[in-house]
Amino acid sequence: MWTIDYYNEDVRLEIEGLPAGIRASYARLTELLEEFGLELRMPHSRAMGQGLFELRPRGREGIARVFYCTKVGRRIVILHSFVKKTDKTPKRELDIARARQKEVSRP
Repeated sequence: MWTIDYYNEDVRLEIEGLPAGIRASYARLTELLEEFGLELRMPHSRAMGQGLFELRPRGREGIARVFYCTKVGRRIVILHSFVKKTDKTPKRELDIARARQKEVSRP
């Protein structure tokens, strides 16, 4: 089993603020993530390169993306989330996740 942590309390609250259907999908995906970790693949999770991954929750309200990375000891850190409004992931959202990933991967 994998353990899921959050980058900070704001990230956890961000996810709690997602629309109900998307939040339910996120809850189901995190259960799969705890069980399968890095083995979780499309359509549930996708590698974004350089150790960054995205969960792909969806509900009747739309879709969201939740970025995460892993740490030693089978730990997953949820870095950032947003509700997706365009086909392509906005660079700004990816930049936030990558900056946070660098912070948590420092020794």
